[in-house]
Amino acid sequence: MVNVHTQQTGPFDYVIIGGGTAGCVLANRLSTDPKVSVLMLEAGGKDTYPWIHIPVGYLYTMNNPRTDWMMKTAPDPGLNGRVLNYPRGRVLGGCSSINGMIYMRGQSGDYDTWQKMGGDGWGWDDVLPYFLKSEDSFHGKSDMHNVGGEWRVERQRLKWDILEKFRDAADQVGIHPSDDMNTGDNQGSAYFEVNQKRGVRWHTGKGFLKPALGRKNLTVITRALTSKLVLDGKRVTGVDYTHKGQNFRAIVNLEVLLAAGAVNSPKILELSGIGDPEVLKRFDIPVLHALKGVGANLQDHLQIRTVFKVKNAVTLNQKANSIFGKIMMGLEYAFNRSGPLSMAPSQLGLFSKSDAGEKFPNLEWHIQPLSTDKLGDPLHAFPAITASVCNLRPQSRGHIHIQSLDPAVQPKLTMNYLSAERDRAVAAKSIHLTREIMKAPAVAQFEPEEILPGPQHISDEDLVREAGNIASTIFHPVGTCKMGYDNLSVVDARLRVHGIQGLRVVDGSIMPTITSGNTCSPIIMIAEKAADMIIQDHSQDRLKKL
Repeated sequence: MVNVHTQQTGPFDYVIIGGGTAGCVLANRLSTDPKVSVLMLEAGGKDTYPWIHIPVGYLYTMNNPRTDWMMKTAPDPGLNGRVLNYPRGRVLGGCSSINGMIYMRGQSGDYDTWQKMGGDGWGWDDVLPYFLKSEDSFHGKSDMHNVGGEWRVERQRLKWDILEKFRDAADQVGIHPSDDMNTGDNQGSAYFEVNQKRGVRWHTGKGFLKPALGRKNLTVITRALTSKLVLDGKRVTGVDYTHKGQNFRAIVNLEVLLAAGAVNSPKILELSGIGDPEVLKRFDIPVLHALKGVGANLQDHLQIRTVFKVKNAVTLNQKANSIFGKIMMGLEYAFNRSGPLSMAPSQLGLFSKSDAGEKFPNLEWHIQPLSTDKLGDPLHAFPAITASVCNLRPQSRGHIHIQSLDPAVQPKLTMNYLSAERDRAVAAKSIHLTREIMKAPAVAQFEPEEILPGPQHISDEDLVREAGNIASTIFHPVGTCKMGYDNLSVVDARLRVHGIQGLRVVDGSIMPTITSGNTCSPIIMIAEKAADMIIQDHSQDRLKKL
């Protein structure tokens, strides 16, 4: 029953919940047909904050309530009880407006694995056309790249001598230079490509949503917090949300597209009575549809931040701690849109295997000419570099579930980092491999001195414990509404929620397994493919009715 104070809006053909990385893509693609009406609900605000657009501004958009939901993880045994900040974009463009801007597709094996797990039509050869569809790459047009799309990809606009030497050192230990890490095989080293346009951040709000805003059939409401889905039996017929202190119900004709991300999509499903009955019963939520996998299968990339003090090298530590250095950095960006203010959080990337038994690279290094005690802290006063390394295919699994009936309260993020024995072994091995690189002749001139975790930590057991002290997430949660057909699957291969009509999930939560690299561009690919499937399905429905 509708509350007497609830105002009804619509009907709309499609209601998109979430104006983030995936939602902006869906809004663009679905509204190209002037015969359909589209409503997009975004709980955050508009992308007018200046620091969103300056690349180094991620330092000021994360942990800022204007642009970040300021989430935190539950205390994690694998991190020795630590709690981590967990930024999520609170603005149009979602996490693509505050993330590291790194363009990374992952490896062909990631998607071929999805196909084997029940994701029919999600193999590498199937998804590559959707990466190409939206790409506008500096590489130019080829079998592996495209131009003219909405998703701009450029080279970084800066160089550091110490990063060049680190790359040489990696080459000396068998991680050789690569010309392109986005061909389906990312073994090797290369400077990360970034989602920027002439030194300014490029996010999905700019690339996809802005060109569509003039369409009369697209309605976008910001500061609109979704309360729950409205069901009539096993069909979703609307969405309840609040806006400016008032309650609304948007009526939907065709489908609701849940694109709220791997954290909030399961939260909204659970608040709507769709999920694991054991979870719903704890909050006296009527079980309208039992789906045990909602909120389960959580995966993320945990990054071990090894730090080395260096000599005879210029790093960002010196520049950022000098008034003159700050002035010069500001002038370089103001006049050329280059230099440290144009930096992505990581500049140089390496991909390799932890051991010969891996079919394809399972380690990724993010190399930075800077250092801190922990992410977000001031830079050290001495010159140093950070060589962060993460396990790309963790076996540890966590879960995300509601902890309140209030939709404004974040769900509980139980990450369970390093809970799998294999992940602990890979963590120790990754630190040993990083030390090998730092002992190579190419970096000897810098006399590297290990600060974190520290040379006194030698045994694997010791290194795993220290990894728990120094590791941090790189904010890639996926898998909480996974695609497939087993007992923990939430959506089918066309992203339709099992057993429910008129509802799909379209975001990183549908990944059965995490991709081998940064997840933003794979999520854009998912939204591109989903939009095509949605349009195809409803075109077929219309033909049947004729």
